[in-house]
Amino acid sequence: MRQLTFIEPGKLEWWDVPTPKIVAGTDAIVRPLAVARCDLDYSTIIGAGLQGGPFAFGHETAGEVVEVGDQVTSVKVGDKVIVPFQISCGTCDNCRQGWTNACKSVTRGAVYGMKPICGEEFGGALSEFMHVPFADHMLVPLPEEVRPEVLAGGSDNIADAWRTVAPHMERYENASVLVIGSGRGIGLYALQIAIAHGASRVVYAEIGRGGDALRMAKEMGVEVQHVPSAQDTKSLGSFNITVDSSGDMEGLKLAIRSTGSNGTCTSNSVPFDNAVPFPMTSMYTKGITFHTSRVQSRALLPQIVEEVKCGHFHPEKVTSREVPFSDAAEAMDDPAPKIVFTNDWE
Repeated sequence: MRQLTFIEPGKLEWWDVPTPKIVAGTDAIVRPLAVARCDLDYSTIIGAGLQGGPFAFGHETAGEVVEVGDQVTSVKVGDKVIVPFQISCGTCDNCRQGWTNACKSVTRGAVYGMKPICGEEFGGALSEFMHVPFADHMLVPLPEEVRPEVLAGGSDNIADAWRTVAPHMERYENASVLVIGSGRGIGLYALQIAIAHGASRVVYAEIGRGGDALRMAKEMGVEVQHVPSAQDTKSLGSFNITVDSSGDMEGLKLAIRSTGSNGTCTSNSVPFDNAVPFPMTSMYTKGITFHTSRVQSRALLPQIVEEVKCGHFHPEKVTSREVPFSDAAEAMDDPAPKIVFTNDWE
C-alpha cells in the first residue's frame, strides 16, 4: 500500500509498504478518509519539530472501517470513525482513569505517525490503511451528519485545544481567555471553544510577523493583538485562563505574565529544549495553576464530537485548505494555519 514517509526536513516520499492485517480479534483496519495536518507535522517538515526519519507520517484522521477482528462488537465494516492519535487499551489502570496518553498496555508514548516519540513504528494516517488495536475502545463513531474533514483534527489538535479552555470555564465567573499563538491551528480552535463556552472576553495574540491566523481570529469576533516580540512585551493584561500555543519559550513566559491571580495557564507547545526558565516567584505569589502534558485525546473525544454534532462549535472554520492525499507531500509545508487532506484514491 502507499504510505507517506518522512525522510528529513523538507523531504517526504511515498513508499510502498505491506498492507496492515488483523493480528488479534480485538483489531480493526481503517481506511483514512480525511487527515488533518497537526501543528507538530508542520514544525517537523520545516525542521523545527521531530527528527530521525524515516517514519510514517500523519496522525489526525477520520476514516472508514474496512475489516474487524472476531471479538470487535462496537463497530462494523462501513462505519465512519475517528481514530485517536495515541494508542490505548481502555482497560488498564491509567486508561480507566482517563489517562489515555499513558496506557500501560502499549509502548510508552505509542502514537501514529510520530515514531521518534515512542521508538516504535505504528504506521501513519497518510496511508491507504491503518491498523487499530483495541478497536472497541479506540474507535470513536463519527456522526452521519458530520463530514470526516470536520473532525479529522479531533484525533489530536482539536482535543488539545479543548482541554486548555473548556474544563476550566466553570471555575471562573465571567471568565476571560487569552490565547497566544504562532499562526497554527490549535490556538484558533481554542478561541472557538472559549466563545462556545461563554467566555466574557477572548483575546488572540500572535507572536511574530502575523498572518492568516490573525485574520481568521478577527473574523471569529475576538480581540486580536499582534506581538512582534514576546520578550519585549511586559503583559497582555490579566486573564483567568491563558493558553500558550506559541511554540516559543518567550511566548510561554508572556502567557504566564498575563495570567491573573488564581488563574490557569496551559501550554500545549512541545518544549524540545528541557532548559525552560520559569518565573516561579510570580507564579507562587499570584497562585497560578500551570498545566503541561500530552493531551488525553481518546478520553475527550466523545464530548467534543457531541459539541460539534450539536453545532456548539465549528472546527471547519479553522481549515484553511482541503488538499487531495495525492498532493500531500507538496502541500505539507504550506504555512496556512490548518490543512486537511482528503482521500482521492480509488
